[in-house]
Amino acid sequence: MTNIQWSDGAPIYRQLKERVIAMMLDGVLKPGDALPSVRQVAAEYQLNPITVSRAYQELADESLVEKRRGLGMYVTEEAAKKLLLNERERFLQEEWPLVLERIQRLGLALEDLMKAQANGGAR
Repeated sequence: MTNIQWSDGAPIYRQLKERVIAMMLDGVLKPGDALPSVRQVAAEYQLNPITVSRAYQELADESLVEKRRGLGMYVTEEAAKKLLLNERERFLQEEWPLVLERIQRLGLALEDLMKAQANGGAR
């Protein structure tokens, strides 16, 4: 989790949680992998351990990680599938309508989009 930039737009625990989720989606954290300890993350990023614990607890509440007594937090086996489904649904519900609206506003046709894709985004 190197080089995290905290923004003022959202609570830090939520930003930390989203960073862990991104690492899961990117395959950096795989099922069965251990998360860094609360103390380690708190020390490395100069955060209150309660902030880190809250992020980890939300991940556990969503069954993305599980606590193994005396060992720490581990990515669950179903985390990647669950996240991908959730992210796809969120994209289709929240982001895609905005993208589609912009495509329509610009008068782009499917052929224009496919041509741009084939050219690596350039016209």
